[in-house]
Amino acid sequence: MDAQGIDKRGSGPPGATTPFRKHLEMDYLLKVVALVVTVSAIAIHLLSRARKCWGPANLPPGSLGLPVIGQTFSVFRAARANSGNEWIHDWIKRYGPVSKASVLCRPTVFLTGPAANKFMFFTSGLRMGTPRSFQRIFGEKSIVDMHGQDHRRIRGALMEFLKPDMLRRYTGRIDAKVRRHLEEHWQGHTTITVLPLMRGLTFDITSSLLFGLETGATRDAFTRDFGRMVEGVFAIPINLPFTTFSRSLQAGRRARRLLEVITSDKKAKLGQGKASPNSDLINRLLSMTDDHGEQLLTNEEILDNVMFALVASHETTSILMTCMVSHLANDPATLAAMVQEHEEIARNKVEGEALTWEDLSKMKFTWQVAQETLRINPPVFGTSSTALEDIEFDGYHIPKGWQVIWTAIATHMDPSIFHEPAKFDPSRFQSQSSVTPPCSFVPFGGGPRICPGMEFAKMETLVMMHHLVRHFRWNLCCKGKTFMRVSFPSPLEGLPIELEHINPGDRPGFAK
Repeated sequence: MDAQGIDKRGSGPPGATTPFRKHLEMDYLLKVVALVVTVSAIAIHLLSRARKCWGPANLPPGSLGLPVIGQTFSVFRAARANSGNEWIHDWIKRYGPVSKASVLCRPTVFLTGPAANKFMFFTSGLRMGTPRSFQRIFGEKSIVDMHGQDHRRIRGALMEFLKPDMLRRYTGRIDAKVRRHLEEHWQGHTTITVLPLMRGLTFDITSSLLFGLETGATRDAFTRDFGRMVEGVFAIPINLPFTTFSRSLQAGRRARRLLEVITSDKKAKLGQGKASPNSDLINRLLSMTDDHGEQLLTNEEILDNVMFALVASHETTSILMTCMVSHLANDPATLAAMVQEHEEIARNKVEGEALTWEDLSKMKFTWQVAQETLRINPPVFGTSSTALEDIEFDGYHIPKGWQVIWTAIATHMDPSIFHEPAKFDPSRFQSQSSVTPPCSFVPFGGGPRICPGMEFAKMETLVMMHHLVRHFRWNLCCKGKTFMRVSFPSPLEGLPIELEHINPGDRPGFAK
């Protein structure tokens, strides 16, 4: 990244390839091809047998497509082009709100609509989980992959740290980090790239509050490994030397060893009374005990859930704030209303005074803007679950073992629920009754598995927007449709903007 904040890093030219390396690469390639052919043959055989078994059942309408491939390529092409909504809309128009397909070599049922969302959130016959490739990098004991009593135990432990009564203690720390971030990376620059800077900010906040890791050599090492780990989540999960996935696995092992040392040190300091249980998430989880006085979560569960919380908050919150910057650049009236709200809050504070939890509760319009951004650009396209048994929905049979997918965007862009869904209109969220029916606005999921970090993301976003809109104005460098999606919506080129610094104190009626 250059001095102006523009990320100019590239993959760089490949190094010279020796004949021996070419031979190795060809050998690996042949092994991969052989593996793919073998797996494909097995999958075709199983799919053929399964179709005979599924025949009599009242399966949803749709198509399983070509053997093995199914609709996988078309779904991923649409996602990368940020046309997932159009793909889903066309699929629903063709087959209806309950339909079958084949995605990632698995027979799949797409469910869309508020009733389908509710079914996904509350049905015990469905099991949610992360892909195996994600588990190999970040661990198998995260809250997403746990079920039943284990899920309730881990969720309860996390909520002890993420509940509002705890979060209000960290408002001042987040405020200080946002101020320093803007001074170091935004102020004095005329052009910046938003997404990498937002990612840097959220990583700084979460690594501090989750791990207690402040700036220094240890965090620098962890930052490098974390970046490699995230790359592997979306890579082809082939563990061969020189592959992205292999490098991610290695980075994950290094990061885990580092966190094990950190956790052991924190545990010792807690035992000696030299650390506060509420200083960060690891300390909080280490301090919690069950009815027998034993540590509530195992060390493995603590590490896996802290890692999951980091990757989830790092990506989703940075995407939300980046998308808000993009929408506000095209909507001066909304930006002006936000500025007015934040200047009213600033008038009641002295210069340099940190925001409080009570200040955040006054930022109602700003959160409406964030909600409308989440409606149009939900950070997560959707999630998948597996049917643990034969289940029924809307008169259709979903066989045991099938994948079931729901997408937030399907209801978020439904004109029967949201009038003129393509229009950016924060006034939709002026009151709770504005969004009907239930389970129609679902950027954080719903039910017993609703995102536990929702209030944490809200706090980060409101603090950042308060300081951003009071001190800066910007224009987009890229016009038109600037977003694509791999798994998260991502602005092309990271959303470069032209930046102007505004000093509120230089304008009559405005407080610093």
